[in-house]
Amino acid sequence: MINIIRSEPAPLCLSVERNKRNGTYRCGDVKDRLITDFHNKCYLCEESDVSSIDIEHFIPHQNQDLALKFDWNNLFLACSHCNSLKGLRLNLLNCTNPNHQITERIEFYIEPLPFSQAKIIAVFDDELTKNTVSLLDHIYNYPDSTNNAYNEALNIRKKLILEILSFQSLLVQYFYGKGLNQDDKLELSQQIRRKLHPESAFTAFKIWIIKSKQTFMNEFSQYLPQ
Repeated sequence: MINIIRSEPAPLCLSVERNKRNGTYRCGDVKDRLITDFHNKCYLCEESDVSSIDIEHFIPHQNQDLALKFDWNNLFLACSHCNSLKGLRLNLLNCTNPNHQITERIEFYIEPLPFSQAKIIAVFDDELTKNTVSLLDHIYNYPDSTNNAYNEALNIRKKLILEILSFQSLLVQYFYGKGLNQDDKLELSQQIRRKLHPESAFTAFKIWIIKSKQTFMNEFSQYLPQ
């Protein structure tokens, strides 16, 4: 989970659909705009290019609350796994709110070994952070093996571990690779930069790898998403 910047203004079709008896928030270019804004990733687990990704309401629109249902700022992009587990939860960090600095408030870590569980750790002690940590832990480490969500969480962690292994390999090559010239180092640096871009999957975990060592920060802090 990382911060994203929502495009403005809101799609015009939302105000039109809100005034219809059976209006839909899945109108016009709403989903395309969300895919662009959220980098085609689920805003919660950060899995990318998910076939089940869809529009989710950050604040649930109970009792057909039209203000919430058609509010552009309340529409997010989530995979079915995360959308289902989030359910009607409230009081969570909002990744589109620049005051909610996600990777400052939450530490993301996973040991890149088979069957490892993700460690989602609250850095801040406020209610929003703790609630979000609880949800993300549930998303990545669903405990009930009799539920389909368990296998979905396992598949997300498999992809996460492979992505972290790929990222760590680049760091090892950059710092320990033998016979590297300046062009080689530059190419590796650019690959690391792409892995830290918001469009990359599981960026929050890679941000925390960089933040874990001052040597990494000295080299790559300028590449961390703001």
